[in-house]
This record gives sequence, structure tokens and C-alpha cells, in this order.
Amino acid sequence: MRPERAPERRLRDLASAFGLAAPSRDVTISGVSLSSREVLAGDLFAALHGLKVHGAAHARDAVDAGAVAILTDAAGVDLCAGLGVPVLVAPDPRAILGAVSAWVYGNPAEGIMVVGVTGTNGKTTTSYFVQAALAAVHRTTAVLGTVELRIGDLAVESPRTTVEAPVLHGLLALMHERGATACSMEVSSHALALHRVDGLVFDVVGFTNLSRDHLDFHGDMDGYYRDKARLFAAGQARRGVVCVDDQWGVRLATEAAIPVVTVATRDDAVGRADADWVVADATVGLDSVGSAFTLRGPDIEVAAHSPLPGVVNVSNAALAIVMAVEAGVPLDTVIAAVAVAHEIPGRMERVIERGGGFPLCIVDYAHTPDALVLALEAVRPITPERLVIVFGSDGDRDRGKRPMMGEIAARYADVLVVTDENPRSEPPEQIRAEILAGVRAARPDGRDVHEATVSRAQAIRDALDLATERDTIVVTGKGHEPTQEIAGVFHRYNDRTVFLAARAEREAAE
Repeated sequence: MRPERAPERRLRDLASAFGLAAPSRDVTISGVSLSSREVLAGDLFAALHGLKVHGAAHARDAVDAGAVAILTDAAGVDLCAGLGVPVLVAPDPRAILGAVSAWVYGNPAEGIMVVGVTGTNGKTTTSYFVQAALAAVHRTTAVLGTVELRIGDLAVESPRTTVEAPVLHGLLALMHERGATACSMEVSSHALALHRVDGLVFDVVGFTNLSRDHLDFHGDMDGYYRDKARLFAAGQARRGVVCVDDQWGVRLATEAAIPVVTVATRDDAVGRADADWVVADATVGLDSVGSAFTLRGPDIEVAAHSPLPGVVNVSNAALAIVMAVEAGVPLDTVIAAVAVAHEIPGRMERVIERGGGFPLCIVDYAHTPDALVLALEAVRPITPERLVIVFGSDGDRDRGKRPMMGEIAARYADVLVVTDENPRSEPPEQIRAEILAGVRAARPDGRDVHEATVSRAQAIRDALDLATERDTIVVTGKGHEPTQEIAGVFHRYNDRTVFLAARAEREAAE
């Protein structure tokens, strides 16, 4: 997704603007690309040092695709020799790539209300709630995140939670072309650590929570926190909203270099006593799709509603409401918009409603220990009899959370079906064994525990065979994801699609 009318920039002007040595000759550049597979004619190709290979190894492919210049580091210069295009050299090109991309696309964030949310759990749901509120006062809006990249009625699948800087600034330029004046986006810790949102100053940023995830990348929880906190740095955002339910939120509210307001969404919130906004009287009925709650702020108290079930979605809704208010949307307008924003792919998504012999079937993205607890707590009140969970854990990621996920499932669900998530390069049976070790710690007798060894799709079918109409099945871990990665190969796969196909097969057989 690129703008059709990108501004033409001169390479020598770029070099001068960023203090780089003048290129051997001047050319006109009209875009930036970090991937040789995505290069368009007139692009500046950013050849960065990668985890396994230097991007300059793909420079010839980029030039063949139409790149007219290259930005790289000293290690990439020799790999770019003899390609017939000028090369700019920077000590750390990734560190300036965001600002370079913004410059090339004409600083496209200017004139757009950009709201970003970070945290371990709840980013997607919160960003969609915020987008719904923004859409109530902005004619055309955008949402960028884990599920999709959408500008108005134009949407594509998202490759990651937060796209690389050249893509981001290209999308912002496209927003201008399509008349979008507001954008809600997710900001991952990886994106902050890797400078993907550099060159963009957010108008409002929000923080949901912090719990164990991505420790294979960040090292420990303190390193994870520090990368999340980058979003609240001066020059990265203008103002923030912080959920102070956990100790990390309290710390961030204290350490943030920008003005922040705080929200406490639980009775046991660590920072409840000093919070600017407080949630009270949250209620979830047995047959309720969502939750009602009271939101108390400075000199105001309002009734509000989360369209999704569970305490976790009260938290997401409350944070989104305050973020949208900080973004200039009237409070009553925000309350009304968030209350009906229930169509969020893979987030407490009700795929099959209870009835006709079928249990209630829900797909949720919960893939961390804390998120799994919150998901199962949310579903329990709307489950008349047994709660059935289908779950796994990712390969090539934090192994320490696998037994934790198993133990949580064994404690909070009645029937367990352990399956594969994205095994990636690891043997699936090894991942399942580590999950089952945690299951046995909480449920030594193995009662109502099933291991699905054939496929994730078969695991869902097994759960449907096990469940009755008064049960609830929740499938966690993949949510909206359209693929499953096994042994390095991406297969088209979606939990929702499997549920619907299984229902159709059963109905056809009756």
C-alpha cells in the first residue's frame, strides 16, 4: 500500500539533511523500501544489517526491481559495489531510517491524529475501540496493527503488529491521499526497539499492561519494560494514558517524559488510589455479551459498556475511552461508539452461537500466561456447564511460558485439548510435551486432558465432538491469524474458518 503521488526528493538533499557524505551523483527518489521484494521504481533501498544476512546481499535484486539509490552501513558498501547506483553510508542506517522515510514522503503524519497503544495484552482490542471512537468524528480513519492495515475501505492483511518504518510512512502518505484524518495503531516492543516508529510523533499513546512475553528478544522483564517505555519518550509522543493496574504501569506513569493521565480498571489495581480515572461496579451477566461499568474521572462519572466479555475487556474499553477523549473526541460520543465496537477479528470472537446442538465457540488471541487467565475468566460466566479449551504455544519463542500455559489451562478450564500453535522450526511434539508437563502439575490424574497429534484443525473438530450445547469452546493462541507456520512453511489456516467448516460438515451429515 503506497501513495500514488509520492513527492519527488533529491538524494543530495537527503544526504545534506542527515549529515551524510554527498552521493557520487544525484538522483530523484520517490519512495523507500527495506525489502528487495517490495521495491518500486524510484525507491531508495535501505540495506541494513540483518539477524542472519546483511540486506546489502539483496541490493542487486533491489536495483533490478527499480531502486535508484542505496542507504547502507560500512559493512554493506562492498556488497553494493558495481551496481551503478549511488550509495549513501550511515553509521547506523536503521537508527535514521524512520526519519529518512518521513522526509522522503513529506512528513505525512502532519495533519493526521495518530493514536498508538502498546502493552503485552489488549493492544488490538484497544486500538479497535479507539478507532471506533475516532470514526465517530473523523470521516475517514485508519487502523494499523496485528490484524490488518486498513485506510477507509481499503484493507490488506498485516505482516506484523507494527510495520517497518518505510511502510509506515508510506501508509501515512496514502492516508493523506485518501482523506484519512485519524489513525489508531498498535505499537509493539519489537517496533520500538528496532526504530520502526521513528520519524513519527504520536498525538496520544496508551499503555495496557506488561506480563511475560518476548523474553527471547528482550532478555528479561526490565528490558521488556524499557523498550515499551520508549513510546512515552519526549519526541516520540505528545501525551499519554497509562493503565496502572500493574506495577509496570505505575512505574511508567512515574517515569514517562511526557504528560500522562492514569486509569485504574480493577478493584485490586496497584495504582488505584492515585489514578485520574477509575473503573467501578463492573458487571457481567450469564447471558451478557459484554460488560457494564462506571467510569469516574475528574469531576465526572459516566455509565459505560464494553461490547466484549470479561474484566480484561473492561480494562481495554476504559483505556480506549480515555485515550479517545485525550484525542479530542467528546466523552459521550466515545462511550456510545465503544459500546458497539464488537467486531474485532480473533478477540473474544463468537464464531458459533450456542444452540441447535452446538456449544458457544469463541476464538481468542490469548497467547501469554496472563492473557490466558483473563480469557478463561471472561468466558466462565457465560458458560452454563463445561469450559473446553483448545490451545498450544509457539515454537522458537519463550519456552519458559509453555508449562505455565498448561498449568493455567488445567486450573481454569474443565476440558483441555492440547494442540499446535506455530511450531516453526521446533518439533511440535516437544512443545506439546512441555505444555503437558504444566498440565500434570495442576491435574496429575490427567482427567479430561486430550493431546491432538494430527493437526490443529482436527483438535477443533475433536473439541466439537467432546462438547455439548451447554458447554463453551474457546480456541486460543492464533486469533485472527491467516496462516500456521510449521517447519518453516506457512500454511493457510484460520481457527474461525475451521469452526465454520466443521459446523457445516456436521449439519450436512444430519
